[in-house]
Amino acid sequence: MRKISVRKSAIVLSCVCLTLAIGSPAAEVNLPDIGSPADAVLSKNDEAQLGRAIMRQVRASGELVEDPQVTEYINEIGHRLAAQANTDGNHEFTFFVVDSPVVNAFALPGGFIGVHTGLLEATRNEDELAGVLSHEVAHVTQRHIARSIHASQRQSILSTAIMLGAILAGVAGASGDALQGGIAVAQGTAAQQQINFTRSNEYEADRVGISALAAAGFDPQGMGSFFEVISRGNTPHEYRMPEFLRTHPVSSARIAEARGRARDYAPVHTTDSITYGIARTRMIVNGKDTPEDAVRFFEREAYEYQSDVERYGRAIAYMRAGRNDEANRIFEELASKDPSVIAYHIGLADSLLEMDLISESMAAFERALELFPRNLPLVIHFSEALLRVGEPDRAHKMLLDLLNNVPPTPEQVRLIARAATAAGEAAEANYYMAEYYFMVGDLVGGVSFLRRALQVPDLEEIQRIRFEARIDFIRQFMSEEQLQQMQRGAATG
Repeated sequence: MRKISVRKSAIVLSCVCLTLAIGSPAAEVNLPDIGSPADAVLSKNDEAQLGRAIMRQVRASGELVEDPQVTEYINEIGHRLAAQANTDGNHEFTFFVVDSPVVNAFALPGGFIGVHTGLLEATRNEDELAGVLSHEVAHVTQRHIARSIHASQRQSILSTAIMLGAILAGVAGASGDALQGGIAVAQGTAAQQQINFTRSNEYEADRVGISALAAAGFDPQGMGSFFEVISRGNTPHEYRMPEFLRTHPVSSARIAEARGRARDYAPVHTTDSITYGIARTRMIVNGKDTPEDAVRFFEREAYEYQSDVERYGRAIAYMRAGRNDEANRIFEELASKDPSVIAYHIGLADSLLEMDLISESMAAFERALELFPRNLPLVIHFSEALLRVGEPDRAHKMLLDLLNNVPPTPEQVRLIARAATAAGEAAEANYYMAEYYFMVGDLVGGVSFLRRALQVPDLEEIQRIRFEARIDFIRQFMSEEQLQQMQRGAATG
């Protein structure tokens, strides 16, 4: 599992966005009417464009967790909640995980919702995690960013976009200069003042979120429960809120309000899903500074007294430490005991591969694929294994089948481009890279890859038509400056 370094500048991101910690008691406001005056300041289309622009910076920062098992889980639970809060279907959502020990979650314009690894680790159960996500979903459905900007009337869309982009450039580590970091922090403070949630916004997000929480089958007490975790400082020291966010504490009145609202719903007795435990455990392992630290964490308790999820964590830690034989024995036991858990099959196949038992690893992947066809994390792991053992053609075909049926992330598109390159499919590899650049917002860069695809020898006519049609389509969304840049590139190409 790839270890991603944590940058302290990621804290700035949580200062800009819609966080759990901001807010204090006040009266509620009604749901916004369709055609809210906020539209005059920031339309839904503007919000989506601004959100995509910020996400480009987030991706460039290297802070995104690209673990497909964790990403799949967060999106699964997030969309389950969004289906209840987004009843009119007017909002699209994308959920992602940021590698940061800060206990926080945030909503960006356009329905992009981020969860810090520190928060995932700090939650005590799945209901608490769902409570956090439902709160952030409510911020999006109630359009709190647009409404806050409209209320202040102090900033234009453009100046807001520039400010947020500048801050996130600091998160991305665009410059190591201390002055640049100071500017980013100063801009973060200004942004916090300009896009600060009102008390009523926070209470509204709580109210709408608790309703969605209950409707989705979670314990509605999960939100208030996690607020108590934050307010009491019961999280491990390294995962506590930064001082800046602690200046906007979750008050006892707000906790009481959340608890009281939850009692309006029938009591729910829930059990954590195995996927919650898997995702949280993977982040715990990944968050340890060294493989030895990860192993020590999961060896604190004797193996025979551990739960299956704890044993899974021990196996993952062993793999990170290169103790693949020991990890393999645990994965074999877990997969045999509960073959319905995809993560156990992936772990088994991956550990066999690390032991250089290639045929056994491929057989384990095959068996898993028969049980869970087109499962995204499984196909991603299997494809990476196929590339490693020199079977790029099969990896390319498998990924193409998956990504034609499941919306891919940019990193998954890069993976299929790598598979196509290794398989000698130069035209398709360039096409996939073009789509990657389009997904991260670089239209000019994407078109340049399509032009490379058009220059590949022995290009099939159907490919030429497809690539040219894609260029024509993208041109419709380009600014004058981008069109000129594209023309200059064509002249020098």
